[in-house]
Amino acid sequence: MSKARDFTQGNIFRHLVIFSGPIMLTDFLQTSYQIVDSLWIGNLLGANALGAVAVSSAILFAVLSFVIGLNNATLAILSQQKGRDDEEGLRRYLNAFVVTLSVLVVIISIGGILLTEPLLHLLGTPEAMFHDAKRYLFINFIGIAFLVGYNFISAVLRSLGDSRTPLIFVALAVVLNVFLDPLFIAGFQLGIAGAAFATILSQGCAFLYGVYYVWNKGLVPFSRPYKPKWKEVNTILYVGIPSGLQMAVISAGLAAIMSVVTSFGEAVTGGFGAAQRIENLLLLPAGALGTAVSSMAGQNIGAKNWRRVHQIARYGLLYNFMIMLSVGLIVFLFAEYFVKMFTRDAGAVQFAAMYLKILAFFFPFLGVNFVLNGIVRASGSMYQVLVLNILSFWVLRYPLTYVFAGKFGEAGIGFGIGTSFVISSMIAALYYMFGKWKEKELF
Repeated sequence: MSKARDFTQGNIFRHLVIFSGPIMLTDFLQTSYQIVDSLWIGNLLGANALGAVAVSSAILFAVLSFVIGLNNATLAILSQQKGRDDEEGLRRYLNAFVVTLSVLVVIISIGGILLTEPLLHLLGTPEAMFHDAKRYLFINFIGIAFLVGYNFISAVLRSLGDSRTPLIFVALAVVLNVFLDPLFIAGFQLGIAGAAFATILSQGCAFLYGVYYVWNKGLVPFSRPYKPKWKEVNTILYVGIPSGLQMAVISAGLAAIMSVVTSFGEAVTGGFGAAQRIENLLLLPAGALGTAVSSMAGQNIGAKNWRRVHQIARYGLLYNFMIMLSVGLIVFLFAEYFVKMFTRDAGAVQFAAMYLKILAFFFPFLGVNFVLNGIVRASGSMYQVLVLNILSFWVLRYPLTYVFAGKFGEAGIGFGIGTSFVISSMIAALYYMFGKWKEKELF
């Protein structure tokens, strides 16, 4: 029986709580997947192997940005089709997504395999890490279809209102990886290649089980792939390209901020790295809310129920403040304990704890961006959200961090970033209220 939800009717707050909960847990498992992977590699193979994986992961993330953007396009397009109650349109666009992604995966896989060495040289990969990074990256490019596949199935299900089923697939990948990593790395003595094989095997099992489960249960109206109409492909690319570029803007913005951080020396840099790991976990609820309201709003935009779209935004903001204020309070009280889970260096702990305490009560404002941008994204206004992200990172976050750090020292890093959260949330609110995103017509 399908677990899909019709968000065009029923209690909005109840929908939001029940639908966003599994997304938060899924995102947590995705993050824990990376942490567990790093723990096994770091402990079994050492710092150089861990560095090689970090370099390779940066390339994989950059290459996959466009595909991740297409998953955001999946939410916008398919949720609107469901809201329109257009079963045939839903089938056609599902097919167009499958064909488009399949072509892209082949291009990315072949291109990645051929360009592995040049990409690693481009990043200035240290010689001691180069061989391991090459092997890890090469194997991941071979199995990249599995990563893209199971993430795509999850995005499709969420667009239809089902956030629980994707949790099964991610949990399967995480559990398999926990056991396969030490087996392949140490048991079969494959080293860094074993870590890569464990990753693609875990993701492959999750993808294949996902296809079987979805098909067997009839949760998604998939059909045998056929050549899509250009209009459908054009709509996907029109929504997907700017969404993919958003990921590039965010990555570049974070790299620019890191250049400010590194100017304060090793202790601050190490502390910032530890704080970022914690910050990524703390922001999972806000990210999950952004995904949830995007799916919910998309169905109602498709149904032209604008009053309910605005109600979703209000409840999303209320829920965001409830959760993120609670998270901020916990961080403020226990920052040092969290940081010491990642590092024991006194200087790093001191900076990271101070940084997290400063940001603690700024987190709800970043949540505002996730919620309102999620609503706007549901309309298909991806270029507008791209502009908002450029403003957020390059006009506000990086310059403010640079200026505040120059004026207040290392404490200015937290104040600069926090201030940018507040201002960017105000800009997002102004665009939500007065922007032309409501006039967007995808179909």
